[in-house]
Amino acid sequence: MSTRKGQLLSSAVDYFIGHGVADLSLRPIAASLGTSARLLIFHFGSKEQLIVEVLGEIQRRLQASFQRLVETRSPIKSYWLWATRPENLPSLRLLYEVQIIAIQNPRVYGRYLQQNATDWLAIAEAAMSKSLRSRTMATLCIAVFDGLFLELLSTGDRARTTRALDRFVEIARASAGSGRAARTGRGRKGPSGRARRPADSRRAR
Repeated sequence: MSTRKGQLLSSAVDYFIGHGVADLSLRPIAASLGTSARLLIFHFGSKEQLIVEVLGEIQRRLQASFQRLVETRSPIKSYWLWATRPENLPSLRLLYEVQIIAIQNPRVYGRYLQQNATDWLAIAEAAMSKSLRSRTMATLCIAVFDGLFLELLSTGDRARTTRALDRFVEIARASAGSGRAARTGRGRKGPSGRARRPADSRRAR
């Protein structure tokens, strides 16, 4: 990426976060960035491609922020607390706004949607403990986060949505714990090498 294009992209990210994408036109963007619509087309190809590249840059920033929280006890909760800070909310709000637009126009944004989903699945799965790690569980965590964030954006009720996320984390941990206990029980063997029977069944015989 050329230096000038990188500068324009960084400035465009700030513009989009502040203005959203409703009734988006290149001329006001160009005027705000101190350039012309013609030069934006030269660097990005089209308005739609500019949107895709802005979203890609925001996604890279968000994913980098999540990666820095992976070593915490609960990455999803830590990321929630980070994402719901007042200074970070506008970036997430923009992404969810554009997500709806992108879904309605898969011809233009389909590749972005697919790549975004693939990237977040890989990141979320890698961040999970071994007892929970799977593509299915990563999908569930992302869906819960997205749903609760949309609820937060719709209602502004941070306390309720945070409690709901906490409850989800509790359920996930309990499920992982019961799964470990079941596997340990199945794998426990007696001195002969045979699986031990429960005490009650031995007495019953």
